[in-house]
Amino acid sequence: MRHCSVQVRGLLTREELDRYNGLIEAGTYLEDQGRYDLAYNVQKEIDILILPAIERLKDKSRARDRATAEYLEGLREEGDAGEEDDGRNLSDD
Repeated sequence: MRHCSVQVRGLLTREELDRYNGLIEAGTYLEDQGRYDLAYNVQKEIDILILPAIERLKDKSRARDRATAEYLEGLREEGDAGEEDDGRNLSDD
């Protein structure tokens, strides 16, 4: 069975995580028994189950990217304002 990443598992709800763990256990048992045809179906269910958590991870990443862009924009604006102040001070002297 293919496990999802730790980041995705961390974003599963309690109900999703319980179902995920049960499916992994069942799929592993089926693989141990050589029932790869059935384990394939269990893996497909796992792949469907984790989709909402993957979307939550993407949303967190987008939010982090927006926050970074806003922070960098703020730094750029502060830098531009500082250059304007320096220019005015030089001409006043």
